[in-house]
Amino acid sequence: LLELIVVIIILGILATLGMQQYFRVVEKSRSAEAKQVIGQIREAGAARYTETNTLTGAVAADFGIGASTGLIPSACRSSNYFSYTAAGTATGLTATATRCMGTNGRTPGYSSAATVRLTVELGSAASDTWAYDAAYQ
Repeated sequence: LLELIVVIIILGILATLGMQQYFRVVEKSRSAEAKQVIGQIREAGAARYTETNTLTGAVAADFGIGASTGLIPSACRSSNYFSYTAAGTATGLTATATRCMGTNGRTPGYSSAATVRLTVELGSAASDTWAYDAAYQ
């Protein structure tokens, strides 16, 4: 009987550890949405930069971000895990995806704020730099 109780305790510990790892992997896979949408924001920024040679003064709508259906969501909606923002500079942009928390956004919501960020330099020193919160590394 004692051996059976020890085995049940060990199985319980292993199941707990396995579930935590499973939830981490599932949440990390949701960052694929953020990467794909941030790629769209980057393309819109690059197109505007090609036309105007600057992104200074660019607003969310210039990157395809807004509240209307068909635009990249600026606030959490039931069809997305993230909300998005973008800010232009003279030679680039920074696009950020922020994970929707609780019941906002596509379910299941996340329990804490987490972000995926892309900083793009479109000038002569062109580069892309990704930054992730711990939940997505």
